[in-house]
Amino acid sequence: MKTRSLLEAPMKTTRRSFLAGGLLVPGALASRRVQDAGPLPLRYASQQAPEVRYRELGSTGLKVSSLGFGCMLTSDPTVIERAADLGINYFDTARGYQGGNNERMVGAALKSRRQKVYISTKSGANTTEALLKDLETSLKELGTDYVDIWCLHGRSSLDQITDQHLEAFARAKKDGKIRFSGISTHAGQKQLLPALAQNPHIDVIITAYNFTMDAEMAAAIEQARKAGKGIIAMKVMAGGFRRAKPGTPLHEKFQREGVFVAALKWVLANPNVDSTIPSMTDMEQLEQNMRAMVEPLTEADRQLLAEQLDYIRPLYCRMCGACEGACPKGMPVADVLRCLSYVEGYGQFAFARDSYYT
Repeated sequence: MKTRSLLEAPMKTTRRSFLAGGLLVPGALASRRVQDAGPLPLRYASQQAPEVRYRELGSTGLKVSSLGFGCMLTSDPTVIERAADLGINYFDTARGYQGGNNERMVGAALKSRRQKVYISTKSGANTTEALLKDLETSLKELGTDYVDIWCLHGRSSLDQITDQHLEAFARAKKDGKIRFSGISTHAGQKQLLPALAQNPHIDVIITAYNFTMDAEMAAAIEQARKAGKGIIAMKVMAGGFRRAKPGTPLHEKFQREGVFVAALKWVLANPNVDSTIPSMTDMEQLEQNMRAMVEPLTEADRQLLAEQLDYIRPLYCRMCGACEGACPKGMPVADVLRCLSYVEGYGQFAFARDSYYT
C-alpha cells in the first residue's frame, strides 16, 4: 500500500491518522535510543549537562555527536564554543553562509579546539578549478589546513554531480585538504539518496529530514546508510516556525518547552541518522537541543508534533520536487518556498534574500 505523506492536504491526513501512525517511527527504531535520563532544567550548569551521545558516521570511522551544530544562522561565537566544551564535535558551515563570513567566525570559535572537533563546509561551484578555489578560501577563513567533510552544496539530482565535481574531490583528498567528500541536498532526496548509495566517491550525505516526511524518505535514508554513507540530517525543525499568533491556544502551546525538542527527538529516533545539524543561535536553543540526546520520544511529543503539523501545513515546503517546472514564468518554486521559510520560520530576511540570489 502506498504510504501517504504527512503533509498531504488536510482532508487526507488528519491529526488522528498522524498520531495513529506514530509519526512513522517504527518501534524497532527505539533499539538505538538512549535510556530516559529524566527532565533537565533549561539552564543547567556544566556539571549537570547531559552526556553527549555519539554515533558512527557511516563508514568514515568518525564518531560524531548525535546533536551536531548547524552554524548557518549563528553570529555569536560563544554559543559554538559552549557547544564544543559540552562535547558536541560536529560543526557545519558553508562558503556562502553570511556572505562568506560564517566560516571565519566558526574557525575562530573552534581554533583552540580544532583537534577535538569535525568541521564540514560546502561549495556550490560547478567546475574543478572553481571548487578547489572555494576550498582554498574556506581553509583560509576557517584557519585550518584541512576540513573533515567537504560537500557539494544543494544538489537535487544525479546529473548535478559531474566528473568535474568528482575530480575536485579526488584532488582535494590526495592533497590532504579534505578527509571525506559529500553532498548536501534539499530536494529530490527520495531519488537521489538511493543513487548516491551506489557512488563510491560520496562518503557523507547531508539531507533534509523531519517529522513532516513519509516512510519513503526513511527508506531512502536507510538504503544510503546501509551502503556505508554517513547520514547528517538538516531542516530537522521543519522550517522553525517558532511563532504563532499571540493570544491563541497554539501560541501558548508553543511557548511551553517541548515542541522543537520533540522534533529533534523524532529525527534522532531513526537509527540510520548519524547526526543532526539544527541551527542554534543562542544558549537557550543549545541547552534545549542537548536534551534530545537523552530523552526518549514520547506520546506527548507526538501530540506536540501533530499540533505543530496543523500549524505549518500550509507554510512549509517539503522540497519534494513536485512543483519543479510548474511555474509558467520559470520561477524556481521550491527555492522560493525554501527561502520564504527562512523568513517566516527563522525570522531571517537577509539570509533568505542572500540564499535566493546565490
